[in-house]
Amino acid sequence: MTKRSDWRQETLAIHAGITGFPERGAVTPPIYQTSTFQFKDTQHLNDVLSGKVEGDLYTRYSNPTQRAVEKTLAALEKTETAIVVGSGMAAITTTVLGLLKTGDTILTTADIYGGTYHFCHDFLPRFGIKTIMVPSHEIKDLESAMTPETRMIYVESPTNPLLNILPLKEIAELGKRHDCITVIDNTFATPVNQTPADFGIDVILHSATKYLGGHSDILAGAVAGPREIIGTLRKTLRILGPTLDPFAAWLMLRGMKTLAVRVRQQNENTLKLAEYLKGHPKVRRVYYPGLPDHPHHELAKKQMRGFGGVLSFEIDGTAKDAEKFVESVEMMAMAPSLGAVESLITQPVTTSHRSFTPEDRKKAGISDSLIRIAVGIEHIDDLIADCERGFAGL
Repeated sequence: MTKRSDWRQETLAIHAGITGFPERGAVTPPIYQTSTFQFKDTQHLNDVLSGKVEGDLYTRYSNPTQRAVEKTLAALEKTETAIVVGSGMAAITTTVLGLLKTGDTILTTADIYGGTYHFCHDFLPRFGIKTIMVPSHEIKDLESAMTPETRMIYVESPTNPLLNILPLKEIAELGKRHDCITVIDNTFATPVNQTPADFGIDVILHSATKYLGGHSDILAGAVAGPREIIGTLRKTLRILGPTLDPFAAWLMLRGMKTLAVRVRQQNENTLKLAEYLKGHPKVRRVYYPGLPDHPHHELAKKQMRGFGGVLSFEIDGTAKDAEKFVESVEMMAMAPSLGAVESLITQPVTTSHRSFTPEDRKKAGISDSLIRIAVGIEHIDDLIADCERGFAGL
């Protein structure tokens, strides 16, 4: 007989949170759309605030709907606990500002998400926090860039938009050698394809707007990790206030129930689309870790269960050719974001990495002819036919 502790991810995504309220017989958790909570008496208030009994004071602090999502995500990511916040950027900023102080340094790679780059370059210097960006994914290069002030190693894997894979076990070991917190943005992989806690990574971030929600209808973020670190971040959340609305939390919980089946289909579609693009005469290069010629393919096979639902490719032409391709497709929406049931297409130079300087884009390997497709769950033949329309428009 399978025990609860042995449940697989498909089961955890549905049952790990509060999936019913026996006192009312509800199978699906209700939305606690309330800003505040009342108490029976002063003793009850004191018991809740001291943690003696579970309860809620004010939704900026906690809410039963939020807790259901947090329990589910922590189970999926194999961490002690988690928090949910109002956006992916709120997850990033709450984590960094909650764990670092003036004089500290963050170490990261050059090809990070544009919003993270903007936050590190334009906002953190105001607080006296320095960022070192390394144009490499080699552990020796990351370690050589460490300084006595480095307190956080922040990575993405796969990276956005070139789908580079970083060695998570070695990064976790590097953090421990230098007494640094290791943080990963796990949005692209999802816990279905990769659980960074298995390799010793301390903190796992998500833009839950993407795969966890899965339907392009919420803004949400999440942070999972050890109880002590998440406790610190929960205090930061209460002060900074990027609270996730209860209705958005409920939509996120609903989306996570189908996470495993959606991601599996996206993995399958993306690999087939990558293989098609790789063989097209008008494509210079395809970036997808599921392809055997990807430089990190073997590493991806070791630490991922699936290769993800995003690919990028370079048109054999100019930035204008890439623009024509993106404008010529019909089914794929020209829109930022990723991870939803519908496919989205963008040029990173005009969307996610617009805030990069041309020099930093060059360092990160992001060309003007690069196109990113966030693959949905449509039929693969229809996706390929849509790409054919794009090529016909060149």
